[in-house]
Amino acid sequence: MHALQLVGDRDLRRTEIDEPPAPGFGEATVRISKVALNHIDVWGWRGMAFAKRKMPLVVGAEASGFVEAIGPGASGVLPGQLVSIYGARTCGLCRPCREGRDNLCEHVSGVHGFHLDGFATERVNLPARLLVPAPHGCDAVGAAVAPVTFGTVEHMLFDNAKLEPGETILVHAGGSGIGTAAIQLAKRHGATVITTVGSNDKIEPARALGADHVINYREDRFEGVVRKLTKKRGVDVVFEHVGKDTFAGSMLVLRRGGRLVTCGSTSGVSTEVNLMQLFQQQLRLIGSFGCRMENMALSMQKMARGLVRPVVDTMIGFDEIDIALRRMEGRQVFGKIILDMDGASSAQGSTAFA
Repeated sequence: MHALQLVGDRDLRRTEIDEPPAPGFGEATVRISKVALNHIDVWGWRGMAFAKRKMPLVVGAEASGFVEAIGPGASGVLPGQLVSIYGARTCGLCRPCREGRDNLCEHVSGVHGFHLDGFATERVNLPARLLVPAPHGCDAVGAAVAPVTFGTVEHMLFDNAKLEPGETILVHAGGSGIGTAAIQLAKRHGATVITTVGSNDKIEPARALGADHVINYREDRFEGVVRKLTKKRGVDVVFEHVGKDTFAGSMLVLRRGGRLVTCGSTSGVSTEVNLMQLFQQQLRLIGSFGCRMENMALSMQKMARGLVRPVVDTMIGFDEIDIALRRMEGRQVFGKIILDMDGASSAQGSTAFA
């Protein structure tokens, strides 16, 4: 069967790999339908794995698919079901796993597509416990963006930042995949949403998603605009995932007692924190990584009810993956780039993307 494998830094190739065997105990065979690209794919493509990994590596950390078969002892899914796939290989046995705090697993073996083989392949065997059935009304694209794009945001906003209706939130990079999700989820929750974008052509699409105020950060300092919009009070919550370039400004625009929740560092992993500002303003800085499987289920329920929707920049095939990753690296997208695996079986040969 066909797969998309990383064989070296910035070297992706369409290859042929063996079909998976019959599913083992507790496993299900999933035919992959859609793979949603994320910055973690860009990091892996660049060689920023931060952990040992073996090449070649099948890429793709966020995906949906249809259950084709289940092994003995598997429960919770049925053949033919559309499922969203949890992207980390958790143990399922430790206390956090048993309590539904999946992203705090004490014995996680890695993230698929980054440390472990990912989902950009035709079929894969997975523990059935890591599959979340999609409700009626949620399609394969919606299920594909539930694990990272919407699940991460659901966890950040509501589990961690405890966003309340009537509060004001600053969402950075509103044109990114998680930015488009954060705008919608926060607005539907009753918050006033301020967002930043990197070009004027992203302003109206961000407003169409529900943003009350949109700032082109390349033309205006977001700190000054946010302080003006809030009459110097500051925002209740900052949704931060840019990192070094925006972190100090994000702290500056928080009201006294405000919360900053962060899940990313695309502009750099290190920054300075003004400790006096932190304790005098009684700010809360919250780190957030991944999500719980319950967040995925809640996100898909909201999509099924029409409360939020995936924003798709482009639907691509194998041959366009390199261009897609370069566009993501250059922040030239609005929403998600989706790899359509349903047409992968028609691909032929081995192609290199260097």
